[in-house]
Amino acid sequence: MDDKLKSALGGVTPPPSNQAREQALAAAMTAFDDAQEQKNARGAQGMSWRDRLKSIVSNKGTWTMDMRIPLGATFAALLVLPLGIAMMNQTALTPLDQLFEQPEQDIAARDRVEAEAPQETAAVEMPADMDLSDAPAAEPAPMPSAAPAPVMTQRLSNIASSGVQNFESVAGGEAGDRFAAFEEGGVQIVADNPVSTFSIDVDTAAYAYMRRSLEMGQIPQADAVRVEELINYFSYSYPAPMGDAPFATSVSVTPSPWNPENRLVHIGIQGETVDLDAVPPANLVLLIDTSGSMDEPSKLPLLKRAFALLVNEMGPEDTISIVTYAGSPGVVLEPTPASEKATILQAIDNLVPGGSTAGAQGIEAAYDLAEKAMIEGGTNRVLLATDGDFNVGLSDPDGLERFIETRRDEGIFLSVLGFGTGNYNDSIMQSLAQAGNGNAAYIDSYSEARKVLVEEMGGTLMTIAKDVKIQVEFNPQTVSEYRLIGYETRALAREDFNNDAIDAGDIGAGHTVTAIYEITPVGARGSVDPLRYGDEALAAPSDGSDELGFLKLRYKAPDGEVSQLIETPISFDGDGAMTSDDLDFATAVAAFGQKLKGSTHLRAMDWSEIRALAASAVGDDPTGRRAEFVRLVDMAESLTN
Repeated sequence: MDDKLKSALGGVTPPPSNQAREQALAAAMTAFDDAQEQKNARGAQGMSWRDRLKSIVSNKGTWTMDMRIPLGATFAALLVLPLGIAMMNQTALTPLDQLFEQPEQDIAARDRVEAEAPQETAAVEMPADMDLSDAPAAEPAPMPSAAPAPVMTQRLSNIASSGVQNFESVAGGEAGDRFAAFEEGGVQIVADNPVSTFSIDVDTAAYAYMRRSLEMGQIPQADAVRVEELINYFSYSYPAPMGDAPFATSVSVTPSPWNPENRLVHIGIQGETVDLDAVPPANLVLLIDTSGSMDEPSKLPLLKRAFALLVNEMGPEDTISIVTYAGSPGVVLEPTPASEKATILQAIDNLVPGGSTAGAQGIEAAYDLAEKAMIEGGTNRVLLATDGDFNVGLSDPDGLERFIETRRDEGIFLSVLGFGTGNYNDSIMQSLAQAGNGNAAYIDSYSEARKVLVEEMGGTLMTIAKDVKIQVEFNPQTVSEYRLIGYETRALAREDFNNDAIDAGDIGAGHTVTAIYEITPVGARGSVDPLRYGDEALAAPSDGSDELGFLKLRYKAPDGEVSQLIETPISFDGDGAMTSDDLDFATAVAAFGQKLKGSTHLRAMDWSEIRALAASAVGDDPTGRRAEFVRLVDMAESLTN
């Protein structure tokens, strides 16, 4: 039983109405009289009129019973019919055509009874989707309609008030999903603002949500499309780190396919890959939303299968605990060695949905359990799985974030897995994951669960660097304008770069991170004309330097408090470390994301050109995800044309 039906069944039942009862009785008597007239008009068979009159006189005691039978059937129909319809609507398998079709003979009968009833009966409405074809009747006469049951009234009023288009949107599942609003990053004038600072991002939730939307025949809302998460969904063959650094940086410069006068500066970061056998023991607490809103195939059932994958990947030195929350938090499984897989899997399989969502209390209980099983020098992480519908116990989101930040400083991190649509609260999930030094992913399929929890398990569970920040200073002698593509929700102030107290993004083992700037070289036509008077006019001519800018990167060790600095110059030719397939494919994804958002910065590049660029750069694609992206471009084109 879904939440909407529960809510409808819990509605207030209207009080009995004497007027409606009298109207129904009058309609029933009218129907009975019609039936008797039709019966008399046909004439009796087998008896003469004298015999019939004699029979009536001699059997007058049975005449009353003859009348009670059709009247009793009529009143039984009035009482049973609404209940039967309400019960029919409780099954998820009832076809829509049975809910919204009405036989023509029932419509004609209803109109006839309403025309013969007193004028006041207009207050007794007949639902347009009530099927009377199987209703009991007293004689062939049409049955009078009864007032709809409360559950049907509420359901119909919702459809009538929202309209067909909104009903289709609800069926598609995206209505009600919430995302943090943000403005697309704009063009910056180097002479005015030469420095760009932001926090890196390895989240991929936006890509999986976008894919699900397109596969359901919908264009995702603009705020759901975070371009950097689309780009970072894919792995790229960037050079591996050398020495003691946990990651390496690479830079390349290519022409912009949507504006030939501009260039694209690609910044790639490759985290060190760690053998799973060398990963420190993990203390995982699975914090699972079992509220009523999770009672959908794409939510709790998929969540169970996803965590079964994770459990099978854990080692004997790892521990797993399970906390659920629905109305009140509950410890389903105390810290248990991962070697006891049957016990853990059985605990997951026994989970059932129900209740409202007391998310805040659940998080507190999960952290208490993580502290109880704390592994010094190991991975201590709460893994929250939810649709994000924190509707009870979360009156102070800022306070909850501060709580998570405090526990983060104690060495317990938080990652978030999102499920389902309809009330998916992405904005809360993103903020909680950022506060907990973790990443946010969206699980829309079993394949995605395998990607996040098996293929990228090292990155999901093991952080190799935290508070990673990037700052680029552009050279005004070679660059007139620049624009960072994506990362709008990760922007930092210039002074935040050297402030180790400012939180930033984290990189997990094996993760790759990509950032792309679109730049306008000096002398090319930019978005604004240069000033005739002022600092721009006094800019010194180029001294022949081929530097476009200077890249600086700060990071902390997972248990460190002081950041370290990596510096890399950005030249016209780049460092040549990135492959052409990686550059072209990342560019195609960046163009796709901007076009899907309706960006004003994507000038001359249509869907077919984006598709061609992506298809040419699929390259070695063992997982098939790049080929899948090409198909998503086709879907987006068909939905937008």
